[in-house]
Amino acid sequence: MATIQIVLRRQVRENGSYPLAIRIIKNRKPTFIHIGQNVLESDWDPVKQRVKKSHPNANYLNKYIQKKLADATDKVLEFEIQKSEISSRAIKIGLNQSAKDTFFRQATIYIDHLKKAGKYNRISAEQPRINRFKEFLNGEDILFQDITVTLLNKYQAYLKGSRNIGNRTVVNHLIIIRSIFSQAIKGEIVDPKYYPFGKNKIRIKFPESVKIGLTIEEVKRLEELKLELGSHANHARNIWLLSFYFAGMRVSDLLRLKWTDFQDDRLYYSMGKNEKAGSFMMSEKAVKILSQYEHRKTENTIFVFPVLDSLTKIDDLYNTQRKISYAVKSLNEALQKIAPVAKIRKKLTMHIARHTFGNISGDKIPIQMLQKLYRHTSITTTIAYQANFINKDTDEALDSVINF
Repeated sequence: MATIQIVLRRQVRENGSYPLAIRIIKNRKPTFIHIGQNVLESDWDPVKQRVKKSHPNANYLNKYIQKKLADATDKVLEFEIQKSEISSRAIKIGLNQSAKDTFFRQATIYIDHLKKAGKYNRISAEQPRINRFKEFLNGEDILFQDITVTLLNKYQAYLKGSRNIGNRTVVNHLIIIRSIFSQAIKGEIVDPKYYPFGKNKIRIKFPESVKIGLTIEEVKRLEELKLELGSHANHARNIWLLSFYFAGMRVSDLLRLKWTDFQDDRLYYSMGKNEKAGSFMMSEKAVKILSQYEHRKTENTIFVFPVLDSLTKIDDLYNTQRKISYAVKSLNEALQKIAPVAKIRKKLTMHIARHTFGNISGDKIPIQMLQKLYRHTSITTTIAYQANFINKDTDEALDSVINF
């Protein structure tokens, strides 16, 4: 028969407190399961295995401890009835498998949902952020009610200081915590009163950022650059220019294009991000570039570009995103090498093609038309893409005042 107790572990925290844990001893071998609560040694009664009244939350903690202890006892009895010979370690694993009220248990479920939905890009971005939060917590799990405003403020300071992470990236780290917390509330895992985000709590606001597109002259230099046909550099330049020619079309949508998407000298496609459908005319410049890939038609290929040729299932969203992600990284690396040759000092990436179209559109087309071309839901998002036009207005206004 295993013995079960609540004990104070000798692993002091920065504030001088110690973690509470369930200690299970089976065949003289102990194992410990932290319950996500820490108390000062002076607030702990080791004989009664209770938090003393000197602790401000003694009643709540003692009820919580008793529940954890009862759950563990019931589970141990269940294990021992089913299998007489079982180790303390196996009991710990079994107990942990039944616990879903901790942050990282819910994080695992969150990532699993993304994988089933084929969201490779989301997983590759968000899993490291989850790992970083666990690193901050010294590798331990945590209860949702312990994710407080104070803790999150410390986490932000840790990210900026110890990890040297910028404000925009810090916000992304907070968003994943908020998303998993919301999932737990929806699943009735945690009471909404413990939600640490919102008014008078942690407020998430993206800092403004500027992505500078190319000028018309820079685009012309990129167009006129002599590159070897069939080379990866030429392919990267082609994809960038097609994105620009198709009104800043996202590279993920470009690499998914099929030959059947081109009908009657027009391109028809649904945007992957929000599934909004539309079509563009085929400009002479776009036709000229696409002609470099027409030989693929005779190879019975479905896709215009070779990135997704190896897919065994066209509807395999996860592997589709994974292959596209690798391809975009390779394209961006090629563009970085091309930029100085084309005398472009700005950071040249695939996404900059989208901003370039928006910047150059300026006073050429109204903002509502750019919103339609971009298929943005909110015009506020579109405004950020017309930075050059906005700067032109402010520059002229400033010049009118100071040049007297």
